[in-house]
Amino acid sequence: MSAEIISGTEISKAIKEELKAEVAELAEKHGVVPGLVTILVGDDPASQSYVSAKNKTAHALGIHSEQVTLPAETSEEELLGLIDKYNKDDKINGILVQLPLPKHINEARVLYAIDPDKDVDGFHPVNVGKMMLGEKCFLPCTPHGILELLARSGVETSGKEVVVLGRSNIVGKPIANLMLQKRESGNATVTLCHTRTKDTDFHTRRADILIAAVGVPNLVKADQVKEGVVVIDVGVNRVGKTESGKAILAGDVEFESVKEKASKITPVPGGVGPMTITMLMKNTVQAARQAAGLE
Repeated sequence: MSAEIISGTEISKAIKEELKAEVAELAEKHGVVPGLVTILVGDDPASQSYVSAKNKTAHALGIHSEQVTLPAETSEEELLGLIDKYNKDDKINGILVQLPLPKHINEARVLYAIDPDKDVDGFHPVNVGKMMLGEKCFLPCTPHGILELLARSGVETSGKEVVVLGRSNIVGKPIANLMLQKRESGNATVTLCHTRTKDTDFHTRRADILIAAVGVPNLVKADQVKEGVVVIDVGVNRVGKTESGKAILAGDVEFESVKEKASKITPVPGGVGPMTITMLMKNTVQAARQAAGLE
């Protein structure tokens, strides 16, 4: 029997409806309009697409959105000056610098320059540290989206064996930490596998919940998982183009074979992807509430 599909498209749509109502209520009752600025350096097509989608979503929810596009040769000092300007701008609650940045700009210096109270990507060391301690903070958007997918799909995590493939700072490490915390969609026993793991298959076959975030198309096959596993596929890999030129995408999990053994699975596209921008909006609304003293 095929797995139940966990639709990030549908779940993100429901969350956006909740956020739209919350944004309207903030404006009506408190005169608060959440504000987000996205900063793009250079003309990378993928980055332009991401930034455009973020601004479109913000406008649809009633969030004040500004976009700043800078030439690729912009200096690090100029970018840091712009961030400082928005750190002091009361209309802006969230600052997002689109990555990757040109090679002559130090990404760490840029991310660390953002006011932690406006760090809606959840990448600043202050927010990362608070997350590790289980304190209230801005959670990184993709891991936060995974938590929502699990919770809203009725997946029980307490006491379960969770295996995470990949140890990136953006997905692997934070989701592993969040899943072991004493929290909703947590309380799990977590194993984090990476390129130096000796027998990855041993771990994946034990997983009640498998989270794949390695960026290798169709890496996980059906013989590497057990019956009834819940699969969250974070991978978005371009594996070709259609005749019309549209990208063909594949996840890190071989969807067609694994869905015959899994109890629930996210598709690619339409799984984790739509959740990331939605959680960015959720963090921006949270930032506005905190700035207004409503949290």
